[in-house]
Amino acid sequence: MITLKNVTLRRGSKVLLDAVNATIHPGESVGLVGRNGAGKSSLFALLNGSLHEDGGDFFMPPQWRMAQVAQHMPETSESATDFVLDGDTRLSSLREQLQKAEQAGDGLAIAQAHADLADAGAHDAPARAQALILGLGFQVGQLDNPVNSFSGGWRMRLQLARALMCPSDLLLLDEPTNHLDLDALVWLEAWLTRYEGTLIVISHDREFLDAVTRVTLHIENAQLTRYGGNYSLFEDLRAQQMLLQQAAFERQQDKIAHLQKFIDRFKAQATKARQAQSRVKALERMEKIAPVLASADFTFEFKEPANLPNPMLALTDAAFGYRAGDGSETTILRGVSKTVLAGQRIGILGANGQGKSTLVKTIARTMAPLAGKVTEGKGLAIGYFAQQELDVLHPDDHPLGHMVRLARTCGIDAREQELRNFLGSFNFSGDMVTQPVGSMSGGEKARLVLALIVWQRPNLLLLDEPTNHLDLATREALAMALNEFEGTVMLVSHDRALLRAVCDEFWLVGRGQVGPFDGDLDDYQRYLLDEAKRLREQLRASAPVAPASTAAPKDGREQRRASAQARQQLAEKTKPYKRELAQVDTRLAALNAEKTTLEERLSQGLAPQDIADCGRRLKACSDEIEELELHWLELSETIEGIENGL
Repeated sequence: MITLKNVTLRRGSKVLLDAVNATIHPGESVGLVGRNGAGKSSLFALLNGSLHEDGGDFFMPPQWRMAQVAQHMPETSESATDFVLDGDTRLSSLREQLQKAEQAGDGLAIAQAHADLADAGAHDAPARAQALILGLGFQVGQLDNPVNSFSGGWRMRLQLARALMCPSDLLLLDEPTNHLDLDALVWLEAWLTRYEGTLIVISHDREFLDAVTRVTLHIENAQLTRYGGNYSLFEDLRAQQMLLQQAAFERQQDKIAHLQKFIDRFKAQATKARQAQSRVKALERMEKIAPVLASADFTFEFKEPANLPNPMLALTDAAFGYRAGDGSETTILRGVSKTVLAGQRIGILGANGQGKSTLVKTIARTMAPLAGKVTEGKGLAIGYFAQQELDVLHPDDHPLGHMVRLARTCGIDAREQELRNFLGSFNFSGDMVTQPVGSMSGGEKARLVLALIVWQRPNLLLLDEPTNHLDLATREALAMALNEFEGTVMLVSHDRALLRAVCDEFWLVGRGQVGPFDGDLDDYQRYLLDEAKRLREQLRASAPVAPASTAAPKDGREQRRASAQARQQLAEKTKPYKRELAQVDTRLAALNAEKTTLEERLSQGLAPQDIADCGRRLKACSDEIEELELHWLELSETIEGIENGL
């Protein structure tokens, strides 16, 4: 298991974690949450070894294999399948061993390499790699395309597939949903729920965290707190703790005021000096309870539209797609006849690549329809949030420059201070208003796009994946603002919490058509899983049969038999220790569950006798957990020593 004991972690002069303690048990699925800049990515850096603790003790089993998504953009001409297949580092290493053995003509080594490749699943590895690629939204025809032929977002999906391909005991995922559509997100959730190793994920997607995690680690004020449960349960427990802490703080303040009043009144009187001095010591001994310092959440609102045309727009037998430079056309959607009314809240659903963004871009006037007619209502004012924020931002300009240019375009004579005040309402203050947009984080760019949209007072909002890079507080602020918006909303998003909160109806984009979707998001999720299953079965049916050369030659049978015998002997030696280790794991899981239950009971205002009983049992649980964790470490080291021949 992973343990942190009194760990301090710094980045420069800033203390991110201050003497924190935490334990993560094998097989747990953990959500790591906290505000931007709290230290989540730095804790990941500690886990992957790129950053070391500045104090305390950090332990992770050295034999654990770790996988995580590489953050650099891959630049290679190898095929998508080969790139993902190389993520299985064990297979790559065994193939190199086989190649060297074949070059040396070493029959025994060749036989052993073939046997090891068979154990590592070499026969179905290409099919497994392609299933990962298809699950993340690629088409069958793209499996052999060069990696560098894809755009940046698609290359990051390939990096994610490569990490999932790697056999691992610990999987670290930092915002894995940022480049995914809803269909790929649903597939990823299903894959992660079957993952048998330890999962630690950073995400701002509430429903994703609820689906894949069972433990939550919260970083706040340089402290790390463990909660038993997914994100929704964490929010409930934390709210209860904050109420209890505030109540305890207020009671303590009353007591401090009472003691101080006695001291001030009687410290000069000889007959009361001793009692006053004892109260001074009581104050000094008192462990001060900190007040609840809840940071103000980010909020904003859309301005009231100048008018509300009804209908907003009408699509008549329209065809949407792309025109190439040579004049050729690629039609994605055809025969689209839809009407958008004032006040509608439309969620646009569809598997990746079916034309959701094409539909939105055409309505937003950034693309022209290939055929048919788009009729706009009189006074239609569109606010468009592009999936890639830089599509509408100038990287060399700053927020204030964007606002000045927008005000001029709208014909509004706005003073600079007025524009600065407006940007301040979106958390752009001080020097940030003159900071180049290209140097900003994804979340800051997204907030700037929202600010530009709000300023224009639109009556139709077209939002294409607006939550990419937004933290949870900003996502909730966006949902609240959209619910208060008096105009029409058309929303493409993989954030199901936002779709549920905002949309009243759904359009399904697929197979070249746009039609109504009669069902809710749960129905759509089942539809996507069925589609993914169909694709996997189709791929499995078309997978080539492994060539006969993968079988080990006959002269390697003795070597394989000897290797199997050695593995059996090693298994017999470690078997009792592993059995005991499993028993310790089971007991630890039960104790941690009981500890969580006791902590929840103590937060519910019990009778004094029940509080005492819970407190005693909680201490006993904590003591036993500490002893078992030490024993777990001893057993792990013993097993590791046997396996390494020590």
